[in-house]
Amino acid sequence: MLRRRCGRQLAKFELDLSGVPCPINFVKTKLRLEELSDGDLLDVILDDGEPISNVPRAVKDEGHKILKVEPEGERFRVSIERK
Repeated sequence: MLRRRCGRQLAKFELDLSGVPCPINFVKTKLRLEELSDGDLLDVILDDGEPISNVPRAVKDEGHKILKVEPEGERFRVSIERK
Protein backbone atom coordinates (compact mmCIF):
# COMPACT_ATOMS: atom_id res chain seq x y z
CA MET A 1 0.00 0.00 0.00
CA LEU A 2 3.01 2.29 -0.09
CA ARG A 3 2.81 4.97 -2.75
CA ARG A 4 5.38 7.18 -4.39
CA ARG A 5 5.29 10.93 -4.26
CA CYS A 6 7.88 13.05 -6.06
CA GLY A 7 10.05 9.98 -6.60
CA ARG A 8 10.16 9.11 -2.89
CA GLN A 9 8.55 5.98 -1.50
CA LEU A 10 6.23 6.83 1.36
CA ALA A 11 6.58 4.87 4.57
CA LYS A 12 4.02 3.35 6.92
CA PHE A 13 4.52 3.27 10.69
CA GLU A 14 2.60 1.95 13.70
CA LEU A 15 2.21 3.39 17.20
CA ASP A 16 0.53 1.22 19.85
CA LEU A 17 -1.02 3.45 22.52
CA SER A 18 -3.11 0.76 24.18
CA GLY A 19 -3.61 1.65 27.83
CA VAL A 20 -2.26 5.20 27.40
CA PRO A 21 -4.69 7.80 28.82
CA CYS A 22 -5.82 11.11 27.34
CA PRO A 23 -4.23 13.54 26.66
CA ILE A 24 -0.91 11.65 26.69
CA ASN A 25 -2.02 9.48 23.73
CA PHE A 26 -2.63 12.59 21.60
CA VAL A 27 0.70 14.12 22.62
CA LYS A 28 2.55 10.93 21.65
CA THR A 29 0.65 10.75 18.35
CA LYS A 30 1.45 14.39 17.57
CA LEU A 31 5.15 13.93 18.38
CA ARG A 32 5.37 10.83 16.18
CA LEU A 33 3.66 12.61 13.28
CA GLU A 34 6.18 15.46 13.59
CA GLU A 35 8.98 12.94 12.97
CA LEU A 36 7.42 11.74 9.70
CA SER A 37 7.49 13.25 6.22
CA ASP A 38 4.43 14.64 4.48
CA GLY A 39 2.39 11.82 3.00
CA ASP A 40 3.76 9.14 5.33
CA LEU A 41 1.19 6.90 6.99
CA LEU A 42 0.82 6.23 10.70
CA ASP A 43 -1.44 3.58 12.21
CA VAL A 44 -2.27 4.36 15.83
CA ILE A 45 -3.80 1.72 18.12
CA LEU A 46 -6.19 3.32 20.63
CA ASP A 47 -8.51 2.12 23.37
CA ASP A 48 -12.28 2.61 23.23
CA GLY A 49 -13.84 5.57 25.05
CA GLU A 50 -12.04 8.92 25.33
CA PRO A 51 -9.00 7.94 23.24
CA ILE A 52 -10.97 6.95 20.13
CA SER A 53 -13.33 9.91 20.60
CA ASN A 54 -10.63 12.54 21.07
CA VAL A 55 -7.42 11.58 19.26
CA PRO A 56 -8.77 11.33 15.67
CA ARG A 57 -10.59 14.66 16.05
CA ALA A 58 -7.50 16.38 17.45
CA VAL A 59 -5.27 14.92 14.72
CA LYS A 60 -7.69 16.18 12.07
CA ASP A 61 -7.71 19.61 13.74
CA GLU A 62 -3.90 19.61 13.37
CA GLY A 63 -4.39 19.32 9.60
CA HIS A 64 -3.65 15.63 9.07
CA LYS A 65 -5.97 13.25 7.20
CA ILE A 66 -7.78 10.38 8.91
CA LEU A 67 -7.91 7.62 6.29
CA LYS A 68 -9.90 5.07 8.29
CA VAL A 69 -10.86 3.91 11.76
CA GLU A 70 -11.19 0.15 12.20
CA PRO A 71 -12.19 -1.80 15.30
CA GLU A 72 -9.71 -4.48 16.39
CA GLY A 73 -11.21 -6.36 19.31
CA GLU A 74 -11.50 -3.92 22.21
CA ARG A 75 -9.22 -1.40 20.49
CA PHE A 76 -9.23 0.66 17.32
CA ARG A 77 -6.71 1.17 14.52
CA VAL A 78 -6.66 4.75 13.23
CA SER A 79 -4.85 5.24 9.91
CA ILE A 80 -3.46 8.75 9.51
CA GLU A 81 -1.77 10.46 6.56
CA ARG A 82 0.67 13.15 7.65
CA LYS A 83 0.09 16.48 5.92
